[in-house]
Amino acid sequence: MFFKWIVHLAVWFLVQAVTEKCQKGNMSSNTASQVSYGSNITLSCRLTQHERCNKIAIFHNGSDIKSIHGTEISTDISVLDYGRLVFTCKLLCDYTKKLICGIDIESGNPPDQPTNVSCIQFGEDGNPTCRWDKGRFTHINTTYMLQLSNGTDIFSFLEENVNNKYGLLDLRKKLNFESSYTAVVAASNGLGSAFSQPLTFMLIDIVKPRSPTDVTVKFDNNSATNCTILWQDQQATQRFRLRYRPITSQQWTTVNWLSTRRYSLHDQKPHTEYEFQVSCRFHPSRGIWSDWSTFQTRTPEAVPVGLLDVWYVMQDIDSQRQTVTLFWKALSESKARGKILHYSVTFQEESHRSPKAAEVNTTTQTHYAKVIPTMNYNITVCAHNSKGTSPPTSISTHLNVLDLPPPRSVFATSKGNNSIFVTWEPPSNPSSFINGYIVEWVRRQRNTSSRHHLNWIKLLASDLSTVISENIKHRACYHINVFALYNNRAGQVASTRGYSRQEAPAAGPQVYATAEADGARVSWDEIPDHQQMGCITSYNIYLRNKNAEVAPKIYSIRQESSRNSFYIKNLQQGVDYTLWMTASTLAGEGPKGNEQPVYLESASEWTFILSVCIFIVISVCMCSAPCIKKALCSLFSIFVPQWYSKAIPDPANSSWAKKFTSANDELSLYPKPFLSNLSSFEEPETIEVEEVFIKRDSLAFEDQLIFNVKSNGSQDWQIGSFEKQDSAEKNSECKPLATSIADDGDNYGCQLPYLYKKLIAEETEQIQTISDYLPNPLMDTTVNYLPSNVLVSTVEDNEDNSELEYNSISVFPTTSILTPVFSCGGNLTLDAIKVDCNSFKG
Repeated sequence: MFFKWIVHLAVWFLVQAVTEKCQKGNMSSNTASQVSYGSNITLSCRLTQHERCNKIAIFHNGSDIKSIHGTEISTDISVLDYGRLVFTCKLLCDYTKKLICGIDIESGNPPDQPTNVSCIQFGEDGNPTCRWDKGRFTHINTTYMLQLSNGTDIFSFLEENVNNKYGLLDLRKKLNFESSYTAVVAASNGLGSAFSQPLTFMLIDIVKPRSPTDVTVKFDNNSATNCTILWQDQQATQRFRLRYRPITSQQWTTVNWLSTRRYSLHDQKPHTEYEFQVSCRFHPSRGIWSDWSTFQTRTPEAVPVGLLDVWYVMQDIDSQRQTVTLFWKALSESKARGKILHYSVTFQEESHRSPKAAEVNTTTQTHYAKVIPTMNYNITVCAHNSKGTSPPTSISTHLNVLDLPPPRSVFATSKGNNSIFVTWEPPSNPSSFINGYIVEWVRRQRNTSSRHHLNWIKLLASDLSTVISENIKHRACYHINVFALYNNRAGQVASTRGYSRQEAPAAGPQVYATAEADGARVSWDEIPDHQQMGCITSYNIYLRNKNAEVAPKIYSIRQESSRNSFYIKNLQQGVDYTLWMTASTLAGEGPKGNEQPVYLESASEWTFILSVCIFIVISVCMCSAPCIKKALCSLFSIFVPQWYSKAIPDPANSSWAKKFTSANDELSLYPKPFLSNLSSFEEPETIEVEEVFIKRDSLAFEDQLIFNVKSNGSQDWQIGSFEKQDSAEKNSECKPLATSIADDGDNYGCQLPYLYKKLIAEETEQIQTISDYLPNPLMDTTVNYLPSNVLVSTVEDNEDNSELEYNSISVFPTTSILTPVFSCGGNLTLDAIKVDCNSFKG
């Protein structure tokens, strides 16, 4: 009670009116120096000294509130600001302001009642600390004082904390465990005071023990589910409590009212990370619990439980082999009950013959592929950890599934949030019990294996819908398949397509066109996956006539047809067409792709080209036949000049050629070093050759003779007026001699080396009716400058079976038909022959 009177007396002094006295005057307020927010105050100012000017004014924070001519002024003001307010009174004289006096007013709130008063002592040897909530902020100086009484003594403690929200006070006094205490908090300022509700307590109620230490967990006989928690505590605590939870859970399991420092738990989850916490207090039924002490550990592994969800895909390699790819979902932590080390996959043939031993394969992946013979198999998959093996999951891969109908009415609906809603109906008239469904989905991409990105889920037989969201992206098309499981056998598939969100395609297909008989074959490439923007529903082919101002013709192709070509019929020949393609989704039609020209050749153009080709082929065939060729040559000979058929004498048959040959033979007897410089020898004598042309009445080319001489070596040679047409290439130009003869004196027009060959008789003086330079086909002529073996063969063949053949005319070179081959024992060398070509001119 005494404490309350002290507080009231302090407040009374604070609320008295305030007056400030200055040298030139004084200023007063009808209220105390602290006022409540929103209250009205009256300010007065009085000038006590005589001044030349008699106008005074009251200012607030530099702003003029009121002014008057005289020595006294008074005004009413509403306080609408928190904190310190400064008011001044000034004398106004000749645009100057002289301070008379001033006053400070504080605006704030009276203190609220302190609430939530509590006291606590940490440990047996600590000091009590009390705390309370102050309420709203007062904005003015407020004093908080705590009064502690044990019934006989009163202890007062003044708060030193400057926090505006809560009060905190260390009593710095040891309390007695057997005594009862009452605590009251008083708050006061110039606007009022407030007191908290009394807090009555004993020291045992406010002492908080320290947390237990050395918390450990021991598993009974290496058990994965049973364990014992132990802890230590050096205080005089009498009660404990325990709580625990898996790390992945937010819910605690709590055990209270423990009087011992150990506790046994049962039915824990194997291979699970647990958090254990323990706290304590001094009294069994009252007092404050200590903070939690924390310990984390993982329970041991156990044998896996639960079956694996297994799915498979089969693909034929040939008629004898197939590839089976198995997929399975990893077991959850609660079913795996440890770290899965590997999986075992067992293949057992389902054969009526003596069964073979099962083949066991191991893998650390959640998929397995194997090439097996084409037959039915029973496949089991198990998971292994350090403690054991999970129950096997069996699945049968029967080749014939015609008796297992597919689900009906499969639909896919976009959910918009990277998910697709799939629904279906059960198969009609199922042949056996259905124990579940498999839903698989894949985003098919070109140049990649879709099985590597296969997603699937196994559902119960009662589930006829599901939401798929794994690996689902916007602007992509997914192929969705639904299978019914008949006693672990997959039945026929029911398929659909779905998307999460789609747009119109970003590009058109790449189109190609090939003109055919009466139309055009159009083919195209699929749009790249990232430009399809969803599920393509149709393609449109636009065909436009370049020469006509009409709208293009449109051919629509549904995507369900699964074809990449289309034949356009009834196109006009000789007309230029242009075509292009677009693709569409349910969101709209995309832009067009490349333009492709199409043109069908007209019948007249093809007729002309075919006629030219036929003419060329017939001409080549006719020229290849000998009889036709001879008839054509006879026909063409009419237009050939007469000089073309003249026989040209061969200078090789001259007597000079014989002498020069014998001279060369003598030179060959000398050693080669003496023949290195041929210019040192004397040039052989030049022989003049006279040309005699005989006028014939026959055809122009009757002077040409072809001799077919067959020796023992089956060698043929041929001589004619134009020998093998080599003169057409080698002798078509007149070339000067490499060496001129000074003492000759004659001027020759040109030299034609190797142009003529001649067969003459041994008696050159004999005059004959046939030209001396031409062989006589009617006489057996012995030519003494030819090799003897050739002459003998020639005479023998002529006597036995040879006969002269006349080739009246030959437009084509002889060398193209028969190439002469000479086999002679000696050499005939004609180094230089001078022939006057004047007789050939004109």
